[in-house]
Amino acid sequence: MKNYELLTVFKPNLDAEEVDKAIESLGKLVADMKGKVESTDKTGRKKLAYDVQNFRDGFFVTSTLSLPEESVAEFRRQLKLNDNILRTMFLGV
Repeated sequence: MKNYELLTVFKPNLDAEEVDKAIESLGKLVADMKGKVESTDKTGRKKLAYDVQNFRDGFFVTSTLSLPEESVAEFRRQLKLNDNILRTMFLGV
């Protein structure tokens, strides 16, 4: 398994409870793919450099996770399908 860092920008119209549920569902997705979430850091709501899907700000969450290499493509595809996520940055550490 390799280690990865995931920066996720959630839509700003979600309240704190909905963001927590979205983070929990991402953790469940990682677990279903035989991975493990090492840590999660909620940075909070920040202004974006430019409008993304007509939103000026977003809720930033950084996660460190380990995932089997064969599951990475499917995990990235699932991130794109999530309607609550504006942007992601997925890096190998």
